[in-house]
Amino acid sequence: MVEGEVGGKKYREPFSKGVLSRSLTRAEMDPDKAYTFASQIEAHLMDEGVKVINLDDLIMIVHEKLREEEGEIAEKYGLWKRIRKCDEPLIVLIGGASGVGTSSIAFEVANRLGIRNMISTDMIREVMRKIVSKELLPTIYESSYTAYRSLRIPPPPEFDEVLIGFRDHVDTVSIGVEAVIERALKEGISIVIEGVHIVPGFISEDLVSKHNVNMFVLTLQDEEVHKGRFYSRCRQQWARRPLKRYMDSFGAIRRTHKYFESQANKHHIPVIENIDVTTTIDSIIETITKTYGSEEDVRKIKS
Repeated sequence: MVEGEVGGKKYREPFSKGVLSRSLTRAEMDPDKAYTFASQIEAHLMDEGVKVINLDDLIMIVHEKLREEEGEIAEKYGLWKRIRKCDEPLIVLIGGASGVGTSSIAFEVANRLGIRNMISTDMIREVMRKIVSKELLPTIYESSYTAYRSLRIPPPPEFDEVLIGFRDHVDTVSIGVEAVIERALKEGISIVIEGVHIVPGFISEDLVSKHNVNMFVLTLQDEEVHKGRFYSRCRQQWARRPLKRYMDSFGAIRRTHKYFESQANKHHIPVIENIDVTTTIDSIIETITKTYGSEEDVRKIKS
């Protein structure tokens, strides 16, 4: 039996190889190997005559055994457990220009951290379109990189109309993004929010400065790699967005890309070059653990 505590209430449940192996796969251990390792832990407890064990003690045993066999997995398992042990909800915000991979990374981060709730800012925008008329807020009825086409007053020639439209578009949708964050914090719900509307400087500082709200910006410096992501996306059978639309607006998309970088640097938000998925995810999780969780948790995991 494993003893744990949730919300101040203690509980007991049978030791489960399945539960342990799933937590190991989130630390990137092969599923078959994870189940074998979990079976070894079960055998170890039986050999030691352990019938009831505290969850923290079980985690320490697992971590110690991992360090003997899989040092890299041990580190990732420790980081994951540190995050999972925190009582407060975790809000992860992942922004970036269209095509840099925010949705793919958000899905993987949510899966690694065991976060069941994920939403795209495009979905938030769609809800806002249903309740606000096109006449009142025309820019949100365009894509973020074509919002300038709906500006009521054309900007002066010396201004970048693409960025003015983009800022207007993001500023509007950010209201909905803030509402989702506030609701998640109030209800104690961990969530990953991703999309082109997660732009540093547009979401209330009172929210993004909280230690359990973490914002990241993804980039792709190589323009050809960025184009390649659109080709890959549009080859998928389920894709409904035509490649030509992206290629026709690629210059505008790259201008928003540079704006993301400048805003991230201005507001001290981590910028991650999203070339390798594993490296990107590891970087995000490592950054989160620096601000989320208590020092006591760190000592328990690393001791």
